[in-house]
Amino acid sequence: MAEHPAYPVGLRLAGRRVVVLGGGQVAQRRLPALIAAGADVLLVSPAATPSVQAMADTGEITWERRPYAEGDLAGAWYALIATSDHDANVRASAEAERHRVWCVRSDDADQATAWTPATGHSEGVTVAILTTDTRSRDPRHTAAIRDAVVEGLRDGTLVAPHHRTRTPGVALVGGGPGDPDLITVRGRRLLAEADVVIADRLGPRDLLAELPAHVEVIDAAKIPYGRYMAQEAINDALIEHAKQGRSVVRLKGGDPFVFGRGMEEAQALAEAGIPCTVVPGISSSISVPGAAGIPVTHRGVAHEFTVVSGHVAPDDERSLVDWPALARLTGTLVILMGVDKIGKIAETLVAHGKPAGTPVALIQEGTTAAQRRVDATLATVAETVRAQEVRPPAVIVVGEVVGVGPGPQRNSG
Repeated sequence: MAEHPAYPVGLRLAGRRVVVLGGGQVAQRRLPALIAAGADVLLVSPAATPSVQAMADTGEITWERRPYAEGDLAGAWYALIATSDHDANVRASAEAERHRVWCVRSDDADQATAWTPATGHSEGVTVAILTTDTRSRDPRHTAAIRDAVVEGLRDGTLVAPHHRTRTPGVALVGGGPGDPDLITVRGRRLLAEADVVIADRLGPRDLLAELPAHVEVIDAAKIPYGRYMAQEAINDALIEHAKQGRSVVRLKGGDPFVFGRGMEEAQALAEAGIPCTVVPGISSSISVPGAAGIPVTHRGVAHEFTVVSGHVAPDDERSLVDWPALARLTGTLVILMGVDKIGKIAETLVAHGKPAGTPVALIQEGTTAAQRRVDATLATVAETVRAQEVRPPAVIVVGEVVGVGPGPQRNSG
């Protein structure tokens, strides 16, 4: 039997009896997929892992707390044998053979009548990988192939051109903090489907080089507009290309709704009747400090963190930030777009009670190859920024968490 390749098939188990013998790690890995398939699962095992027990406690499976007994497989459509008792496994396997129940053996695949493939899912497609050479079966090899195929489907690189899907309208995609690997899987897939990409300067630029030649890439910073009309011009460009029936991606840095003006674009598209998909992104407010070894919260140090925009100075009448209130907080303060205003911000925080010795870290171009961290205090940060020539984009972290990690990373000032 082992000399022949397995015949691949998909089992439709909804409402059908499936028996699992053994409540250990194998069952813990396999049960979620059986539950998702709608199977009527009976677990027979004297004990179970906490995760498996939780499935029984919530009614997702039925658990009989005892060893395997002859007759347990009667009426089953499929069986997973994964006990630590080899003799019980052999007897259960023999029962499955008599009842013509397809049976997986975790301890001896060659004695099984079915094998579990390495599986993955992407947008309605299930990928199942089986090794045909049973003499050199290596689960790591099949898992690696599975991962490569699923990743290709998710990012669009494996979809044949004539089967290429297109998402109508506009997708507002958060590109993450800068490292191209930190965009979400969905964001990367939508990029692969796009006809037009309108990109921010702070978006993950390396991703643009991966786009097919037919994709029109538009630098949002270079869209012609009059004074104070930049956002309106971007909105018009999104609407114009979408109305031409093109699949448009608005690639933004970080997350579209964290100081990204994404809602303004979504509102403009809604008013124009253009379908809009919002794809959240990893915000630089958390990821960049993390990449520099700074946790925004830490047990016993900070139980809160606040993210504010620093593009408007505290004494500017347009400011919406309650800086005196922020000075009284004991948690972490994360400031975006505040490099050129940090002197005034630090002065205001100190004036309203924040200790002048409070640690400050500035992380320039976080998560990219050019990442640079410069440390200071509220008392010294203005001069440090000038002396170290810190330039945007940079995330500024104020608080005791700055000193929690292993210290300055990469190019420290």
